[in-house]
Amino acid sequence: MKLGFIGTGKIASSVITGICTSKISFQKILVSPRNRNIAQKLKKRFRKVYIAKNNQEVVDKCNWVFLAVTPKVGEKILPKLKYRSNQKIISFISTINLDQLKRIIKKKAKIVRAIPLPPISLGKGPIPIYPPDKQVKNFFNKIGTTVEIRSEKSSKNFWATSGMMAPFYEMLKVLSDWLVKKGIKREEAQKYITSLFVALSEDSIINSKKHLRYLVSESQTKGGLNEQGVKELRKSGFYKSLEKSLNSILKRLNKK
Repeated sequence: MKLGFIGTGKIASSVITGICTSKISFQKILVSPRNRNIAQKLKKRFRKVYIAKNNQEVVDKCNWVFLAVTPKVGEKILPKLKYRSNQKIISFISTINLDQLKRIIKKKAKIVRAIPLPPISLGKGPIPIYPPDKQVKNFFNKIGTTVEIRSEKSSKNFWATSGMMAPFYEMLKVLSDWLVKKGIKREEAQKYITSLFVALSEDSIINSKKHLRYLVSESQTKGGLNEQGVKELRKSGFYKSLEKSLNSILKRLNKK
């Protein structure tokens, strides 16, 4: 199987890294030359990665084609390409829906929308896909955890929550910066904060069958530090603001 990537940004690079360090069987990966620097690094690191002359060569020579460009770039370059009906197209583009993709591709190719995030490079994290597809599900299960979604409307909720990645890292940065201001060396501060949140995330996964309110409750003691922390953040509107941001992102997605 030959895999092709149109777009070589952060997400494409993460997916390619995940594939090349997994047990997925493939003949070669052909990447577009759009981001020459990232493309060259991938080619140098992985012997089965090659750089195409242009986007059409990616489409011409690959069985599966991954669309990993921004919506604006996608709207500009994708309609100019000629696809084949026996190809599988996997789109990572957040605001181009299935019907729009079908009009762009103009072939009866199998089209699947997917939402991979950077941790896929480590073989970790969920990958929501729509519509359900057995081959794509099995593929992504080898570099993460596939979540099949039955409706495109529902899939937009997952796209919205994927917009919380940068805010999460910003929170880690704020906590680390606070420790640095208190005299802790940055390396030690960042190691502590990132390790703490990895441990909390793993604990939440183990207990994911419970309602998360139980973890909120169990992590507090009467009059304790965690009770103070969550009460003050609730009072300040921190969590309401989080929900407001999600609604705003979803509204943007629904306009497309």
